[in-house]
Amino acid sequence: MQHIAQGNLLLRQGKVQEAVEIGTSLIQAYPGDARVFYFLAEACRVKGDLEAAIVWIDQAIQASPDPQFKIKKAWLLSRLLRRDEILPLADQIAAQAGGDRMLRWQLGKLYYHHNFLREAIRQYEQALASGPDNPSWRYDLAIARFYAGDADNAEADLNSVLRASPQAGAVIYLRSTLRRQRKDQNNVADIESRLKSPFRSAEDEAGALYALAKEQEDLGEHEKAFASLLAGAKKKRSAIQYDATAFSRMTDEIRAAQNAAAMAVPVAGHDEEGAIFILGLPRTGTTLAERILLQSGKVKDAGELMDFGFHLTAGVKRVCANAPELSPADATIKVDFAALGRDYMRGARQMAGGSERFIDKLPANYLYGGMIHKALPKAKIIHLVRDPLDSCYAIFKTLFFNAYDFSYDLDELADYYVAYSRMMQHWHEVLPGVILDVRYEDLVTDTEAQAKRIYDWCGLEWTPDALSVPDSKAVFATASAAQVREPVHTRSINSSRRHAEGLAPLIRKLTDAGFLKA
Repeated sequence: MQHIAQGNLLLRQGKVQEAVEIGTSLIQAYPGDARVFYFLAEACRVKGDLEAAIVWIDQAIQASPDPQFKIKKAWLLSRLLRRDEILPLADQIAAQAGGDRMLRWQLGKLYYHHNFLREAIRQYEQALASGPDNPSWRYDLAIARFYAGDADNAEADLNSVLRASPQAGAVIYLRSTLRRQRKDQNNVADIESRLKSPFRSAEDEAGALYALAKEQEDLGEHEKAFASLLAGAKKKRSAIQYDATAFSRMTDEIRAAQNAAAMAVPVAGHDEEGAIFILGLPRTGTTLAERILLQSGKVKDAGELMDFGFHLTAGVKRVCANAPELSPADATIKVDFAALGRDYMRGARQMAGGSERFIDKLPANYLYGGMIHKALPKAKIIHLVRDPLDSCYAIFKTLFFNAYDFSYDLDELADYYVAYSRMMQHWHEVLPGVILDVRYEDLVTDTEAQAKRIYDWCGLEWTPDALSVPDSKAVFATASAAQVREPVHTRSINSSRRHAEGLAPLIRKLTDAGFLKA
């Protein structure tokens, strides 16, 4: 339909209101046409009116059995965190899918995004089994298998992808992280061979360099590993945009708004128990702490949820709509904390399958420590702390995807660490006794004592099972998915010190800020 094509062009040009007007006029000309309803749903999505988008996509579904309309609705529901409606809808689509490969793959993405990894794997496998191999789909399958503990099949999938796309950096890197490499089993020569040819992008080359650094470190070739790491970080940083000053300014504003006086004002939060927040920086033992709690059998993993920040932002927008003179940071003390806690718990419990207790392991929730306590006064908050230099080095040597853009430049990494540490110091000052600090070094050297502290903090009955290594097929959707299935080890303590010269810019800033001794 020509008018819809024109409307889509307007959406791409950012002329959203004009596109909506075209859609509205088409309803009169083509009443009951599912294509028009679908277009209006997309226009409303782009406009940011997700509730209206749901209304239009529902009309499209009523007008046509096309499963693509249900896929669209599922993602809209996801954006609105209405997760209890997604699984039944996904199951309906699966019943319709038959031999539709594209639909199976789309379902796999939908299940994967909502932590239904086993079902995601099933859909990916069916998509791939019914036609020619698709490297992009096979990579998605490999990621799901990796998080589900199936490293062997994930590796076979990744090698298959690399035969079709020899310089896919993300694939090369994921393959190297599947397991700890050995002298008699590694990919170093293979990666070095790939690096001899030009890469199609800086990101792809960065992936190969991070993979090489990881494997060289596994093999004890520390000087080579650090050189590869520096080259990879430089490539990665050249491919992303990050404003370190904006982040530091934001944390300063939060601390100023959420001051001692503001925190002392009593508010009515949501008086529901069960939420356990594990927060801090990535690569500081958060996944190990999570594993220890999950082994109780009384706690479920809800994943690394963006929910609290999502609902807080929505609350801030409502406050600012009525009081535009307030900055977003100042508005955080005016939100409806009871509603914030209620909305958060509703969505988080859906991700945790309705479990009485669940873990939200998004490290960046440290930004909201005081607000979490106000919204959910019975929530348990656990903060993982690690030696500053080891913490930063562990972050620096990890290639993250779509997260932690501060981690590829040593000066920016130091600035981020300082801002994070000052934020945590602030929460402890204004909320004494509310957040449990667990030191990574203590957790790996005296695991039982620290595990008992964590259980006591969360009100859980102690069980020796907390110290056991999880089943190899346990799901851990994290960059630490391979390591967390290993026995607890101490080999990472002080690992940064062997690279003191190379980490000099980081050391200098952390020392000047008072986080390292001169």
